[in-house]
Amino acid sequence: MTSNAEVQQPEPSALIACTIRREPDGFDLLIEDMEDALGEHWGDLGFSEALMFFNQPEATSLEFISMAIDAEDEKNLALLGEIIAQAGVHGIKVILIAEDVSPSSLHQLLRQGADEFVPYPLPEGELAAAISRIQAPDPEPEIAANDTTKKKRVKGDRNGAILVTHGLAGGVGATTLAVNLAWELCNVAGKGEDDPKVCILDFDLQFGTVATYLDLPRRESVYEMLSDTEAMDSDSFHQAMLTFEEKLHVLTSPGEMLPLDFVSSEDINRILEIARSHFDFVVVDMPKTLVNWTEAVLNASQVYFAVMELDMRSAQNCQRLKRALQAEELPVEKLRYVLNRAPTGLDLNGKQRVKRLGESLGISIELQLPDGGKPIAQAGDRGSPLGKLAAKNPLRKEIAKLAKSIYALDMTAEADTAD
Repeated sequence: MTSNAEVQQPEPSALIACTIRREPDGFDLLIEDMEDALGEHWGDLGFSEALMFFNQPEATSLEFISMAIDAEDEKNLALLGEIIAQAGVHGIKVILIAEDVSPSSLHQLLRQGADEFVPYPLPEGELAAAISRIQAPDPEPEIAANDTTKKKRVKGDRNGAILVTHGLAGGVGATTLAVNLAWELCNVAGKGEDDPKVCILDFDLQFGTVATYLDLPRRESVYEMLSDTEAMDSDSFHQAMLTFEEKLHVLTSPGEMLPLDFVSSEDINRILEIARSHFDFVVVDMPKTLVNWTEAVLNASQVYFAVMELDMRSAQNCQRLKRALQAEELPVEKLRYVLNRAPTGLDLNGKQRVKRLGESLGISIELQLPDGGKPIAQAGDRGSPLGKLAAKNPLRKEIAKLAKSIYALDMTAEADTAD
């Protein structure tokens, strides 16, 4: 009697899958895993052969391809993208097997339609798991098309304020302000009140140090989320975040240095939208460089802190930033200029220099932060906010005042909305 397992096996000649690789003798572990998973029901092709094979009658039974690439194949991204595109046209899923490939190239290929990504050397059982995922039946149409259900799952019940810090030069203290402002907002409510929910997003994809300042690890899930924000929901967003002291939620910068154009304005808007819907305050630490999605952050923000020092480089960069935003007709009025390491009250000459700086640039320096001295660097090295390590530090006191004023304004705005 024939068993059910034998009945379900495909015909001996039917191909379920194909591997596609540059060299016929590369990626040996992939070949072994394909044999374990599919027996003899798979084939092996080169890149140039794949495009022609998709049009052959033998390809009609293909369910997926495993495309194996390494660093040398990055020179042929156009060809790889065409293979993925043609596979999609023929209804064939794509598993991308990559070894030593840059994040930007992986991102590009995933955007072009690759369904799964598995690193090489292959982790044990990972190829079989990827095959199971792509062979899983699609969700029921009525569930997949239920946009209302999806929105409820993605969107929270809050409408948080977005506060941005942007350093106008290196080392001016923008990240210090972001981290400590976020922490103070976590603890700003009075007795008998619930503290607001706060998150901090490190958007400096190359040199972000929020994780260092809070002694947090960087997670691979951040890269995965940034790679496909269209599939992001509240669960994947929170899974990419870490918490500090069970209060402050943190989206660290990725573990690897990524190009600043790795994400688009649409990606950033999706992240900010979901963050606002789940948190009362969203603090964003920006890279110093202006990028194509800076406009998206500026437009979404309630306050955009431009952090500077009392020196020529900050003054010149401030002037250039103003001109750039005005030339694009962007809301330059959202900028709030912050002077870090400002002169003390007894430094009359320094006070005059601050006044002349504002007049020459045509700006109002609304916030002046004192020099906190050595405890600032020590707090950063130890991964702790000033509120925990040096509560009486003058810089910490000023940031705490700023947090209280922001919180008071937010509570007033909420009361006005309720009325």
